[in-house]
Amino acid sequence: MKASQVNIKNKKAHFNYEIGDTFTAGIVLTGTEIKSIRDGKASLTDSYCMVENGEVWVKGMHISEYFYGSYNNHSVKRDRKLLLNKKEIAKISKSALEPGFTIVPIRIFISEKGYAKLVIGIGRGKKQYDKRQSIKEREDKRNIDRFMKR
Repeated sequence: MKASQVNIKNKKAHFNYEIGDTFTAGIVLTGTEIKSIRDGKASLTDSYCMVENGEVWVKGMHISEYFYGSYNNHSVKRDRKLLLNKKEIAKISKSALEPGFTIVPIRIFISEKGYAKLVIGIGRGKKQYDKRQSIKEREDKRNIDRFMKR
């Protein structure tokens, strides 16, 4: 995959959360981790972010072992530090402390310079009826598109 083609999304993020502010953060990775991401072998399902000691960490992000990594391979689900400004970290931690809000990883992509970036958002959990409404809107949009095609 080319660098511009790497776009790994958390498909459940917009379904389970109402996303407010978004931030783009760099990720501290080892050599085999970036190679696996460039191959598209990462997953954001069941991952979340936390603020600890003035640093933002992503937990539960799955990056598969690199096929040619041998003994240099990384552990698959280790905690990874995110690179953000102090102002951004302060804003994120302030928002995350409010009840009902959480920090959700949305997508991973490779920047033009070749660095892996993670888009995170401040999300409020949706209720069950909100999820049903989202499903209904998506199905209605799909039906309208079908009729417009004909």
